[in-house]
Parts: sequence; C-alpha cells; structure tokens
Amino acid sequence: MNKPLVRVISDAIDVRGRLLLLLREMGDVQVSEVGVPDLICIGCDRQLSLGDLERAKKYSYGAKVPIVLVAWNGSEELAIAAMRHGIDDYVRGANYQVELPRVLLSLYSSSSQPSVASCDLLIGESEFTRTTRDYIARVARASSNVLVTGETGTGKELIAKLIHRNSPRAEKALVCINCAAIPDTLLESELFGYERGAFTGATAARDGNLAAADGGTVFLDEIGDMSPYAQAKILRAIETHEIRRLGGGKAQYVDFRIIAATNCDLEALSLEGRFRRDLFFRLNVARIQLPPLRERPEDLLPLAHHFRMEFNRSFGRNTLGFTQRSEQAIVNYPWPGNVRELRNILEASFITLDPECCWIEMPDFFCSAAENEGLPEVNEGDRILKALSESGWNKSKAADILSWSRMTLYRKMERYGIPAEGQTAKICKL
Repeated sequence: MNKPLVRVISDAIDVRGRLLLLLREMGDVQVSEVGVPDLICIGCDRQLSLGDLERAKKYSYGAKVPIVLVAWNGSEELAIAAMRHGIDDYVRGANYQVELPRVLLSLYSSSSQPSVASCDLLIGESEFTRTTRDYIARVARASSNVLVTGETGTGKELIAKLIHRNSPRAEKALVCINCAAIPDTLLESELFGYERGAFTGATAARDGNLAAADGGTVFLDEIGDMSPYAQAKILRAIETHEIRRLGGGKAQYVDFRIIAATNCDLEALSLEGRFRRDLFFRLNVARIQLPPLRERPEDLLPLAHHFRMEFNRSFGRNTLGFTQRSEQAIVNYPWPGNVRELRNILEASFITLDPECCWIEMPDFFCSAAENEGLPEVNEGDRILKALSESGWNKSKAADILSWSRMTLYRKMERYGIPAEGQTAKICKL
C-alpha cells in the first residue's frame, strides 16, 4: 500500500504540534501541507472549530476525503457534533497514540472512491487548477481524443498521465511518442512495426508503438512538429484504428485512445496550410489549454513546497520552508520556463544547500533577477487605461486587447491602483 497523504488542521498550536509529531513517528503516513490529501486529521481540545471544518472542505477540493477528529478532552456531545458535521471517525486524546494510526490506515484502505483530485500530479490552488481537476475527471471517463495545448514546461505530459491513470484504460499501457524526434524515414517502422526482412537489419518481426498501446493510450507529444507525410500517416491510423506492419500484408485492428500535445497554435497552422485541418478536427475533441505559470500565481507556492518535499526525500533533507527573500522571489519571478523551470531551480538550490540548513535560500542570481523582473514597466499602467477606455471598461475585451487573461488584468489593475469602475484613476509608479 502506498503511504497516504495526511493534512493536519488545528487552530490550537499545541494540539497541532502533538498531532504532527505522532504522525511523523508513525512512518505509515506522509504528512504534507500541499496538494490534495488522502486523509484529513483535525485536532481540538474541547470544542470543534467551524474554521477547521471549512479549511478541511477547502483542502479536499471537492473530493470525498475521509476526516478524523482527535479531541484531547473529548465528550459524547463532541462526538455527536463531529458526526453531524460529516466527520468520518473520532479519537479521544487519551487513546490517540494507539487509536489514531489504526483509524487512519483503516479509513485509507477501505476508501473505495479513487479521486482525480487525490493524484499528486496536479498541484495548486488557483481557479484554473481546481476546475481542471473536475474537467479531467469527466474527460478521463470518456474515450474521446484529447488535445492539450500550452507553453513549454506547463505540464502537458503530466495532464496526459493524469487522464490515462483515471480512465478505464489505466491497466493498459500509456505509450509516449515524441513526434518531433521521429524522421519520416523511420516513421512507419516506429509507429506500425515491421516484419522480418522488411529492410536491412530487420532480423525479427517487431510491433510498433501503436500496437504496444492496444487497449491503452497513445500520447503524441509535440504533434505540431509533425511533417505533412507523418500527419497523413497518423490521421489514417486514427480514423481506421488499423495498422499494417512494414513489409506485411494483413491489417491489424488496434484499440487506442489519442492524447496529443503541442505548444503551437494548431488552428492557426491549419489555416496557413502547415497542419492538416482534418487531423486538427480529429484531435480537438476534448481540449485542455494550460495557462503559463505567471498567469496563475496562486499555484506558485504550493508547487514550490511540493517540489521542496520531493527533494527533501531524494536528497535526504528535512527543510521546513523558504527564507522570506526566496519566497518573495518565487512569487515575483515571471517563470518563462513555467513549472519545469521552477522544479529545476529548486533542485539546483538543494544541490548547494548546507546539510544543516532548514530554510532554503534560492540562488542569489535568481533572487536578483526576480527583484528586477518584478518591477512593473514604466508605461504599463497607461497601456491598461488605454485598453480599458477602448473597451468601455469591459474587462474581458480589455484583457483581449492586451493579450492577457482576466486574472492578469485584475492583478495589474490592483498594482497600479486602477479602480474597477471607469472613474479617473491615478497611476502608482512602483
């Protein structure tokens, strides 16, 4: 059994500290402050905090996460109140050292509702991340083709894995194909396989990547970089689900689902004649557009702490968090390389980290760059006012004019002191 992820919630600092200590000593669970937990443990003294209950709902992101209440000075009335509020089990403080591990592991092992939200691949607290979890749950249950688009490093392959793992095809293979790395001369042998003697060096018959995905999922990464020849070949396979080995005569039916990813605008490429429109329509059934990390700042610190804990395990460290300067740099930096860049910089920080240090100090060059990048452009406030004026203060239209998301527009309006309504605004020069 994998170790369940447990989140501890308590308004009482001493109660929270005791729970954290016990859970870390257990060894059978993993305590985390980021991501969506498998179990939630609420601690209290004599009275259940409604604030703790609200936080438990918030951290479950709509999933059914079992909740255990630990009360140091419990009572029958408190136990009844806990059950009425939907808490799954109750442990009194006198028995918590023995009972709590048993109750947590029992709830985890008996949970029969696997949830997309409990998967640790999609970390964050932004509106986009929350709604995408729900959308992935619906997409995963279907058999439709999926097109995932977004800048390099935004996590397109992770989305493909998440869809596959939560689909009825999860027990079969997820075959990843880098479309940009297969030359036309090797395309048919790689995708469809070949018979013995089909070409020099073909000493034995071999299945291709599509046959290897029978019953499972094919992930076509960088589909926008496929040549016209390759596009025609893959389109035929998607339409018929039939493949024919190179040098073979009999067609073979293969059951696979397609998830394609690209950082290109396929619709624009298809209008320019650089990507087949019929292939675009075949792929663009379910669509997931991943925004760049700079447009979802609510996800920055949860992601940073998620990677911090990952590197704690791989480097054998026990860091507690980031220094104030480092945390501010993470928030201010524009992250052109997105999630991949964030992970790589954190890994570099662990390589140079003092073994006795509990607080991560990001590299000085990064903090300096973040401080410079965080300064607003001199004329940016005027550009925002101009776009708002041209759109009649319609925020959606103004965001389109500026090529921003609505959330980016709202953040920058707040930064410059631009009011939500169309009265005269004074621009703050930061």
